[in-house]
Amino acid sequence: MSAAPRRGAALLWHQIRYEQLTFWRNPQSAFFTFVFPVVVMAVFGALFGGVGATGFYYGRSALQYYTATIAAVSVLGSCYSQLAIVLSARRQHGVLKRVRATPLPAAVYVAGLLAHCVLVSVVDVLLIAGVGRLYGVPLPAISRWPALVVVLVLGAGAFCALGVAVASLIRDAEAAPPVVQLVSFPLTFVSGTYLPIHSAALNAVAGALPVKPFNDALLTALASGGSGVPWRSCGVLLLWATAASAVAVRRFRWDPRPE
Repeated sequence: MSAAPRRGAALLWHQIRYEQLTFWRNPQSAFFTFVFPVVVMAVFGALFGGVGATGFYYGRSALQYYTATIAAVSVLGSCYSQLAIVLSARRQHGVLKRVRATPLPAAVYVAGLLAHCVLVSVVDVLLIAGVGRLYGVPLPAISRWPALVVVLVLGAGAFCALGVAVASLIRDAEAAPPVVQLVSFPLTFVSGTYLPIHSAALNAVAGALPVKPFNDALLTALASGGSGVPWRSCGVLLLWATAASAVAVRRFRWDPRPE
């Protein structure tokens, strides 16, 4: 490897490490980032632990269903909600402007932040799978792991792109949390995150949006036999990642908006 790629890799690693240190130095935020989905899974385990495969959703038990959907919503929170809010705040406080004036390449800074969000989401998914295992949900077979990796990478990439795109459209950091919730809160419900949706029309609409395809892809990867990749759901995620990336590249600003 030549000097330039080595330097780029070292800078990227340094930026990822910086983002991780910043995250863990706010223990309250880190605690709730990881504890909230675990608590949700524990509550659902207590409520639905006795609901078997014949009584819930397409041959899956309630906890098989919720292990996948709560894992999906945790990725949404880490890679979309958190990223959009952090970027909006850093831009308004002048952090992004100062970073842009340093020798650190903009692409390395963004890549480091995205990699940090993906790492947080991976830890969340592992914790949720662990809690599900305590309630008797089997871990995916080794033959499912490649499909699971593909689904997680596409889902995290799509939600990261959406987070940057939404951050580029937010005018004020104080408006970021309600704007983010206005988008994510209805999506999680119509996509069947907390309760299966049996309306064909609503499922058709939600299937064209990013959350339900990610739910479905994780359900397939975590709870089904075989080793195939859920290509249709992955295709929808890829389309959203492409569209959101185009918006982010076109509209993203490093300088705070003038008063």
